[in-house]
Amino acid sequence: MTLGGWITFLLSTISVTTLFSWCLYKVMTAKPQKDDDISGAFDIFEKE
Repeated sequence: MTLGGWITFLLSTISVTTLFSWCLYKVMTAKPQKDDDISGAFDIFEKE
C-alpha cells in the first residue's frame, strides 16, 4: 500500500475508534434519568 493509503487508513481507523470511545464514555457516565409517569397516555383508549 502506498503512503497515502496508509495515512487514509490510519486516520479513518483512529477517527472511528475515537468516536466510538467517546460515545461509549458518554453512555456509561450518564446520570440515570427519572422515569416519567406515562400511564395517562393510555387513558385515551380506556374511555371508549
